[in-house]
Amino acid sequence: MVKKGLYYTESHEWVKIEGDEAYIGITEYAAEELGEIVYVELPDESDEVTAGESFGSVEAVKAVEEIKSPLSGVVIEINEDLEETPDLVNKDAFGEGWMIKIKISDISEKDDLLSAEEYSAMID
Repeated sequence: MVKKGLYYTESHEWVKIEGDEAYIGITEYAAEELGEIVYVELPDESDEVTAGESFGSVEAVKAVEEIKSPLSGVVIEINEDLEETPDLVNKDAFGEGWMIKIKISDISEKDDLLSAEEYSAMID
């Protein structure tokens, strides 16, 4: 349920950092809590995202939740597959269900994120 090597937020987003870029999505725990995801709203490429602020939302049968960015940066890619198949987030939250890829503007923000162990302890 929690993947090692990623960083997490208290609001259940994950981030995979690769150099000065990062993939962002919501955790498997969040996807399970929401239930079947029917729609994902994402920003446009070249939009700026700010750590701790909303960049989109996920709509499930039960609820609509904002997605907050774990890091600040510029969106360089969005997962267009989610437009047609938003339930990829339910099926593979840490893989095919990623949401955006950003160019990180301040890598030191990762120091404010949770490790896999800390996130795991939080959701237990």
